Amino acid sequence: MSEYMTPMQRTLTAMEFREPDRVPLFLLLTMHGAKELGLSVKDYFSEPEYVAEGQVRLQKKFGGDCFFGFTYAALEAEAWGSDVIFIDNGPPNAGRPVIHEPEDIDDIAVPEISESPCLLNTLSIVEKLNKISAGDIPVISAAVSPFSLPVMQMGFEGYLDLIYSGSPLFDKLMKKNEQFCISWANALFDAGATAVAYFDPLASPDIIDSELFRRTGLLTAKRVISKVKGPMAVHLASGRALPAVGYISETGCVGIGVSAFDDLAAVKEACYGKMTVMGNLNGVEMRRWTPETAERKVREAISAAGAGGGFILTDNHGEIPYQVPESVLYAIGEAVRKWGQYPLD
Repeated sequence: MSEYMTPMQRTLTAMEFREPDRVPLFLLLTMHGAKELGLSVKDYFSEPEYVAEGQVRLQKKFGGDCFFGFTYAALEAEAWGSDVIFIDNGPPNAGRPVIHEPEDIDDIAVPEISESPCLLNTLSIVEKLNKISAGDIPVISAAVSPFSLPVMQMGFEGYLDLIYSGSPLFDKLMKKNEQFCISWANALFDAGATAVAYFDPLASPDIIDSELFRRTGLLTAKRVISKVKGPMAVHLASGRALPAVGYISETGCVGIGVSAFDDLAAVKEACYGKMTVMGNLNGVEMRRWTPETAERKVREAISAAGAGGGFILTDNHGEIPYQVPESVLYAIGEAVRKWGQYPLD
């Protein structure tokens, strides 16, 4: 058995396709910190100190290997001018789209990060977590891809119409979104993020034709990732990854988020030596798991993808639902420590 490693050492070793002391575990908990501090979700996200404290408590409590310096995906729609709808038991959602008609793309202005309170709030969270980590615990954050952000900017139906129309307004929107995404991701790295997830659910063939993506979103991903100053992992937010591994590996990303519907062993084989596999516990089903089910699911995932490094155990969506009970989170952490020790049994 390898000597004990810090979470940072463990993660970096796995990402170098070597076996650390045990399989790294990323518990991507955003809203559970509100429960921990006895706050509403809205109040919890209102102060960087709350989120940082919540992340520290959750990491100690469940034994995960990262801090998650992320609040909610609607944050970026908020920066572009959208309202945010808060609910008591789930993630905040984007309100009315800011692009009502395609022609609005001509006039919409790229947000200035320094003038956006919601973005500055998240940067403060990352800065605080980076200071607390002192290099021992990875600080993970996220940016929505320019290709997927328009679902919140203009609504799903309107955006799909724009993609398929061949309108030059699509290219204009991508140019503006790419400018924002590059600036935002680099700001997160400047604040102390270790890695940034490039959330791109539309990259999955579950949502859009692969050939169309190659001509559109893939080119966007290549341009963005090449201009960001730190490692990015493409996350398909529950979309299947296996059919997309070939072209996503062209983006320059260091990892890929894997769906619960993927064959995890097949994804690992396709990615090995090129991208770290991150997945693929089913967060929706996790709400109904018993501790025994959690242990079995962890053991199965490690058995499928743990050998040889190149694997981080996490959920399939990039955010564990608010309704997942603490008993399940404890069981996941305990199962990783039991079954994830290298050499694997």
